[in-house]
Amino acid sequence: MAINLAHKLIESHLATGKLKAGEPIELIIDQTLAQDATGTMVMLEFEALGIPQVKTQISAQYVDHNLIQADYKNADDHLFLRSACRKYGIWYSRPGNGVSHPVHMSCFGIPGKTLLGSDSHTCAAGSMGMLAMGAGGLQVALAMAGRPFSITMPQVVGVELTGALPPWVSAKDIILEMLRRYNVKGGINKIFEYYGPGLKKLTAMDRHVIANMGQEMGATASVFPADDAVRLFLKQQQREEDFVEFHADPGANYDQHETIDLSTLEPMIACPSSPGKVVPVHEVAGKPVYQSYIGSSANPGLRDFVIPAKMVAGRMLSEGVSLDINPTSRQLLEDLSTNGALNELLQAGARLHQTGCNGCIGMGQAPASGRISLRTVPRNFPGRSGTEEDAVYLCSPETATASALCGKITDPREMDMEYPSWREPDQLADMRPTLLAPQDIPVKVKLEKGPNIKPLPQFKALENKIVGPVLLKAGDNVSTDEILPAGVEILPLRSNIPEISHYAFSRIDKQFYQRAKALNGNCFVVGGENYGQGSSREHAAIAPRYLGVCCVIAISMARIHRRNLINFGIVPLLFKRIEDYQSIVQDKVLRIENLAQQLHRSSTVTAHLEDGSGELEVQHNMSSEEVATVIAGGLINQVRNKI
Repeated sequence: MAINLAHKLIESHLATGKLKAGEPIELIIDQTLAQDATGTMVMLEFEALGIPQVKTQISAQYVDHNLIQADYKNADDHLFLRSACRKYGIWYSRPGNGVSHPVHMSCFGIPGKTLLGSDSHTCAAGSMGMLAMGAGGLQVALAMAGRPFSITMPQVVGVELTGALPPWVSAKDIILEMLRRYNVKGGINKIFEYYGPGLKKLTAMDRHVIANMGQEMGATASVFPADDAVRLFLKQQQREEDFVEFHADPGANYDQHETIDLSTLEPMIACPSSPGKVVPVHEVAGKPVYQSYIGSSANPGLRDFVIPAKMVAGRMLSEGVSLDINPTSRQLLEDLSTNGALNELLQAGARLHQTGCNGCIGMGQAPASGRISLRTVPRNFPGRSGTEEDAVYLCSPETATASALCGKITDPREMDMEYPSWREPDQLADMRPTLLAPQDIPVKVKLEKGPNIKPLPQFKALENKIVGPVLLKAGDNVSTDEILPAGVEILPLRSNIPEISHYAFSRIDKQFYQRAKALNGNCFVVGGENYGQGSSREHAAIAPRYLGVCCVIAISMARIHRRNLINFGIVPLLFKRIEDYQSIVQDKVLRIENLAQQLHRSSTVTAHLEDGSGELEVQHNMSSEEVATVIAGGLINQVRNKI
């Protein structure tokens, strides 16, 4: 029988379960990655497991988020991460090396392997024939310890690409077209597998753009075949020996099917404040622009910077527009310097920032209030830029650059120039010497824990009777950026749960922390559809649990956040009826009796309204393993109990 690529990748790493959509499976993980904003927690969790060395083929720790050293916190965390890497046998990428995803792809990506990362955009490595997925840090720590990764078997959507992209249309427009079709939750529990003749002119880094933002549809993963484009990429990285051809069988079947004729696409743009609000650029053209931003894990390739450089060569930016250049790796910055593109950008008036995530995660580069920022980043959730009332649009490098030159949102097809030509170089600068390799022989290392590194909170097992108020009622598509924001003030506190919990739900309810501390007991949070979309940050589960949130009831939940809730002992429940979500009000007190027995016995859970107004029937979709985890009070407790 003809087998698709996703099934081949899963089957070759299947530890338990069957390839039946909706069923629980466990996967053997070959590689892991962490970044510094999540990695501190990963290392504390790995330490808690008491295992002396990682058991994966490759584990890597990147420093790319917390780069602003306004005080000691970020610098101390980096020393802790470096010491943990030496202690546990992990590759360490120091500050300035660049964003985890393109650096990992350049240095360690191998077709046919599995990759699990404590960053939701880990899925970008699917661009080179890997099964790459984001997860909460605790599951990554367990994968580092050699435990399989638990997940629901996804459906596989085959996306056939035909034709060729016209001038001024690039890979970003392909994934924006997919977001226009699927919005931010249409990919939940799905893998998108791209194939067809349209792939022939898409480089490995073009595919990275598409795979990276598959996460914005809620997808489990995106996969591309390992073909000549991937071989060329590995040759550029001086790693051609790592190439393995990997593709679907001819005539492979899919659970769903999509077709995109690339020749019909036009420049697209996602309007504020959701990656799913996609329209053609010409529909919003003419609006004045304050900032254009080139870079991020979503557009990290050399061509994503060289094309803008060719567009601005011999020209000056429009007065009042900031063109922010964010090189995604040390490799890319070196290549831009040697090929002359960096000079062309600087001479046009562009601003050069350090290699890393930077403004994408709200670490600097916040736009002026009430002004438009065009960005090639993957997300534009409300306030994520660092400006509370922001207006961030997501677009291609071509659209961002054309708009910077014209001072207003501009369809790049309207530019008075021919589309710049581009040819991939035969070789790129070698990144690997800048990474610190693990020792061949384990060394005795003391973890360097500065004052910002606090122990993991210890959570109790699930109580059999839960009584508490609905402390917060939220709407649809609440992101983890809103549950636990990032930014210059908050992100450095990722290793300090007591301090970072002050900011839990602060973008929805600035008084949530005070109300939770005053309650000093159990409470519920209610959400609408797609609750917890976006980042993999497990702090969006740990901080609410620390404040007493014992249960979240929503219409639907994003994959990674749902599992993070379970990992830290928060019960994820779902409304059976939309009317129940609509009728429930904040501060309503709920009581659930015999909760553990109810979870074991049935998918239905009955909650009582303490004012005597009746009962609320909700449901759960947890596997038996997930039920056992949440009853134990979280995954750490469960693992300790087994040990």
